[in-house]
Amino acid sequence: MYPVSSRFLAALTESHTPAVEVVLFRADGRVETLEVTGGSVTVDRGQAIRRTCTVAIADTALIPRTPADKLSVYGARLRISRGVQYGDGVKELVPLGVFRLDSVEGDVDEGPVTLTGKALEAVVQDDRFTAPYRASGTAVGAVTALIQRSIPDAAVVNRATDATIGPRTWDVEGDPWAAVQECAAAIGAEVYCDADGVFVIAELPDLLTTSPAWTVAAGEGGAYIKADRGMTSDKVYNGVLARGENTESNTAPVAALVVDDDATSPTFWDGPFGHRPTFYTSSTLTSSVAAEGAARLKLRATKSPNSSGDLSSLPNPALEPGDVIRVVYPDGTRELHQIQSLSVPLDVGGDFPITTIAAKEDA
Repeated sequence: MYPVSSRFLAALTESHTPAVEVVLFRADGRVETLEVTGGSVTVDRGQAIRRTCTVAIADTALIPRTPADKLSVYGARLRISRGVQYGDGVKELVPLGVFRLDSVEGDVDEGPVTLTGKALEAVVQDDRFTAPYRASGTAVGAVTALIQRSIPDAAVVNRATDATIGPRTWDVEGDPWAAVQECAAAIGAEVYCDADGVFVIAELPDLLTTSPAWTVAAGEGGAYIKADRGMTSDKVYNGVLARGENTESNTAPVAALVVDDDATSPTFWDGPFGHRPTFYTSSTLTSSVAAEGAARLKLRATKSPNSSGDLSSLPNPALEPGDVIRVVYPDGTRELHQIQSLSVPLDVGGDFPITTIAAKEDA
């Protein structure tokens, strides 16, 4: 969860005035703050581009009318924040992301005007290889080089344990963002652009060892609104075999099988669920340690949770995918959930849906 004050968290479940700020950085260097009438920011770790935004404004002057105006979507960016305005006039804002402005459209006479954007992963993804591209050295070094190839001033923060990867060459037209993820997988990590516009290399937090970031409780003073529950075995795997073979480095093939070894899990490898492995192959994996790290990363993303659900609560813009939250249902049942995706409204009273990827009973 993004760092916020205790005053901020307390205000979320009380009557308060939401504060929203959307700053437009035009391609010509001009900066302006937009008056917002609605919209949302969606954050989903299951998507290649983790953050997307839709912003509604009333100012029809921003609709492109001339070639010069159209330049606003050729390099412009949005910085979006939401927070709380306290009774004493102080504002505490939480960043929701930095976005490439992709479209501006609306009724030229009456509005509203809708702006849409994608987080900065899109800049890397769209900069397709125009010549064969070779990565080598360490995973973090390769990831950083790929990102800064497209965004030279990008900040890249590593929170994983770095290691050497096998050399890997991508063909013309290859997807650089997919290459970023492949290099990170060699150290059991994923890469995403965070709320501040910083690229982060990190492992997916483990539900079993991560402390809850927030409590969504039913009843007076709680944030709970409603919830749907369910389970599915569709596209669920309880084992990952990761393999690597690199002819460029003349190293022997490596492989590692990682399975769900939790005997209390419904997808326990040797339980009633049976064996349902999936497979991952990359030439960046040149050691059994790297293969095991990649397999563990993939298993966390594909293993069936004990339960899953869609929650709706009072908005908390500080939450992030991967955060663990405690949910207290109206009947008093308590569960720990790990967030897969959420959508933060930019208007007062907007819905705040949260989708979880894993859950377990909380004593």
